[in-house]
Amino acid sequence: MIRVLLIDDHAVVRTGFRLLLQSRADMSVIGEAESGESGCQRYLELKPDVVVMDLAMPGMGGLEALRRIRAHDPQARVLALSAHDDAAHVRHALQEGALGFLSKRSAPEALLDAIAQVAAGRRYLDAGVAQKLALAEFDGAAQSPVDRLSEREFEVFVRLARGATVQRIAQDLKLSASTVGTHLYNIKQKLAAVTQSDLTLIAIRHGLIEA
Repeated sequence: MIRVLLIDDHAVVRTGFRLLLQSRADMSVIGEAESGESGCQRYLELKPDVVVMDLAMPGMGGLEALRRIRAHDPQARVLALSAHDDAAHVRHALQEGALGFLSKRSAPEALLDAIAQVAAGRRYLDAGVAQKLALAEFDGAAQSPVDRLSEREFEVFVRLARGATVQRIAQDLKLSASTVGTHLYNIKQKLAAVTQSDLTLIAIRHGLIEA
């Protein structure tokens, strides 16, 4: 039996995933969480075989939750989910330790296959995501300014691009405002940006957020 923890801020999405997993005799949803913060706590309580986690959640968010879960348990097997399946999101999720990445646009059956693969300790990327990652490398997109950002800078960048303030980001990521300010300075230097509007335009151009 594969014991699964679902972490997603949308109750409807969690319900759909739970009903889908109930169709498999070898999978069981042992817990749910609506945020990265509660997801980390539930992981420590339940010790699931696989975590299925959305990356774009309010508060701490999925990347930070992934980082903390892996810090507590380096053997944690996490399947990252995102509506944004661009190469940058995939690459950063894998660099933070996700064993698999699945686009929310994938067919429902792909989730079952992904969970089975991750539970077995095997890397999983759905075909569309794998193709985008391969094309990004082939086209040299890995050398774009966005890909020069560290994992932490990337996370701060996406939040800034969505309109979050330095104070809000510091609160969500449990960092000091000065640390976030340093990240902001480095981000602007690497991306040749001046204003927060510049950051938003760059994020839209790279498909990291929607216009």
